[in-house]
Amino acid sequence: MSGRQFCAPNAQWKWVAIMGDMDDQPVPAADQPVGEAESAAAAGSGAAAPPPARSTTDVVSVDGLRIRYGRLEAVRGISFQIPRGEVFGFIGPNGAGKSSTIRVLATLQKEFDGRVRINGVDVRRNPGLVRTMMGYMPDFFGVYEDLTAREYLHFFAAAYKIPVRKRASIVDDVLQLTDLTNKIDSAVDSLSRGMKQRLALARVLLHDPDLLLLDEPASGLDPRARIEFRELLKALQEMGKTILVSSHILHELAQFCTRIGIIEAGQLVAEGSLNDIYRLLSIQRVVHVQIAGDMRPIAEGLRSLQGVARVEEQTDRLAVHVHEDELPVEDLHAECVRLGAKIRMFQSEAMDMETAFMKLTEGVTS
Repeated sequence: MSGRQFCAPNAQWKWVAIMGDMDDQPVPAADQPVGEAESAAAAGSGAAAPPPARSTTDVVSVDGLRIRYGRLEAVRGISFQIPRGEVFGFIGPNGAGKSSTIRVLATLQKEFDGRVRINGVDVRRNPGLVRTMMGYMPDFFGVYEDLTAREYLHFFAAAYKIPVRKRASIVDDVLQLTDLTNKIDSAVDSLSRGMKQRLALARVLLHDPDLLLLDEPASGLDPRARIEFRELLKALQEMGKTILVSSHILHELAQFCTRIGIIEAGQLVAEGSLNDIYRLLSIQRVVHVQIAGDMRPIAEGLRSLQGVARVEEQTDRLAVHVHEDELPVEDLHAECVRLGAKIRMFQSEAMDMETAFMKLTEGVTS
């Protein structure tokens, strides 16, 4: 490994220098098994050549995944897919199997049954190639205490085999994206928990992966840091990244996830878009309607519609509770117009993911 020099005083690794370019190495074919990485530091690294051309197929495909730890079956035959560009919220109680599943996708869990593919590449047969396509951010990650943020990212840029001539600009780009430019020369160990989380995200973005695996990224963050991190994930979503994110902060997931999977005791109890799950559970959506003139005849007309649970006449609006599986929100709007309402405002409330979670889970673990 030319160009890298390390020393280990007191049995601790310490950064000394990264210099010189690294020779490109061929990426193995998708059906050719490769060896495991030698260190956790290079868990996201792989060959220098780019991964296969991106397609419109699912980025993540999990089929019949089972994970056992001795007699404990932590994951019990789950299957799901994540299409390109989707943000998949993976939720469930502690011990449900979320982290075990994510570790399989990150090529860090060797023992499992079933088939798992990233961009069509089998995780078991070709973990090295999979690592070029994904970035894994665990809940807690180790840092090198003697490094600055700049040195930390240059270290991992070398692990990802990014050519030296490109490293400085790439490091600058990910620091700007994660709003850490002013901390570039700060010691990693001096950063706050929120800044360390953003630095960890900057690290997994260095090689521009298709897929981001984020295991409880908002864990331990204060409210401001959680909001900032959420906005960062929204920006990555707009950039077209495919994201799998696990979290216990359900109402925040509902704000940017396009699909969710609810797992309990190692089994996937629900999976799909938020609206699909709410319709499955017959959870009512509340739609606020402001109309000009007398609200009472409109309210009476709406109460007679199939799918309307109740209509509340408030000071300046109607609050219409509807079952979307019987009356979609857009059809409710059309019915209001048919009844002669002159609509000033028509707005539906955000769904309550906590309600869905409580209805679907029983509080048991594997």
